Amino acid sequence: MKRNSLITCIMLVFGVLSAAAQDIYNFTVKNDEGQDVSLSEYRGKVLLIVNTATRCGFTPQYKELEALYEKYSSQGLEILDFPCNQFGQQAPGTIAEIHQFCTANFNIRFPQFDKIDVNGDNEAPLYTFLKAKKGFAGFDQSNQMGQRLDEMMKRQDPDYASKSSIKWNFTKFLVSRDGRVIKRYEPMDDMAAIEADILLELNPVTSCIMARRSIRKYLDRAVEHEKLEAIVRCGINAPSGVNRQPWVIRVVEDAKLIADVTEVYKRENPEQVSRDPNFKNMFRNAPNLICVCTPAKGGGEVDAGLLGENIMLAAQAMGLGTCCLGGPVRFINGNANAKFFLDKLEIPSDFKLNYIIAIGYPDEQPEAKPRDASKVKFIR
Repeated sequence: MKRNSLITCIMLVFGVLSAAAQDIYNFTVKNDEGQDVSLSEYRGKVLLIVNTATRCGFTPQYKELEALYEKYSSQGLEILDFPCNQFGQQAPGTIAEIHQFCTANFNIRFPQFDKIDVNGDNEAPLYTFLKAKKGFAGFDQSNQMGQRLDEMMKRQDPDYASKSSIKWNFTKFLVSRDGRVIKRYEPMDDMAAIEADILLELNPVTSCIMARRSIRKYLDRAVEHEKLEAIVRCGINAPSGVNRQPWVIRVVEDAKLIADVTEVYKRENPEQVSRDPNFKNMFRNAPNLICVCTPAKGGGEVDAGLLGENIMLAAQAMGLGTCCLGGPVRFINGNANAKFFLDKLEIPSDFKLNYIIAIGYPDEQPEAKPRDASKVKFIR
């Protein structure tokens, strides 16, 4: 018995690892006529993937989903509907009967696929992948339906919240144009908030903003000069007060300069360096640097901040990673042995090094850290 449990556990682990390594466009599903459809057909589209049911309290969401589809399909939104009978047996009948019900009652036009399982031994590989990417994050406890589902789930399994399984009908996954699984929504989550997320992904500028992360691991590959030049040009096109442009920019492509100042850092911080087995340089191992300088007497910090954000978003749009660094700046500004670095930058005497942007090809894909929306208040 123990041996079988161990084998099952190992298989589940390998299943999750395999799913995590896959690309969503590698999956093939069956449509409502039983024909194979490759999800690669949806490459470049924003996807909302939903497991549905026709006899559920959430079934009226079909109307809201169709409204989203009518509003945004021309802009690149696709809603992929997968009926599932695993929750309260609320999706009975054949896929043909389900499709007839949905078209007759909600006039849906978005693609509807064959019935599937989303949990268990026979779950669709697509859902193994989706759950590996975005696990369960809890029901909205401010919502009465969320409270009821939480109570019901706890009666069935007190440990249910720690598992990534789909909990009920009309769970949704949002997928970006480049195939990243961005968010998972539980059935009672506000459709207006989902629409706002869809809008962010449909627009290339806002999608780039939402995708940008601070990168702290880089490939050992220098950024092409022409890319650095284009990125910095985006930076200096940031707005500034009365167009003063109170900044001086230095782009470091000299690998030896980075290595030399790193040697100074290593001598001064041997214990810190020894704790990082992957340490290559003091700039998060980035192969290139963008150094931003502002007036030594103060002023220009806000304008320089706007410049830096332009730079980091332009880098994101070109497939590069960035990280805004303060620690190395404090070290360089405060250590006489690192003065050669500043001398090489040839910063004007009335300017100072304010911050450094590490830039390179990313060697990680970190998840977004939570943002506190409660800090935002709309005055109407």
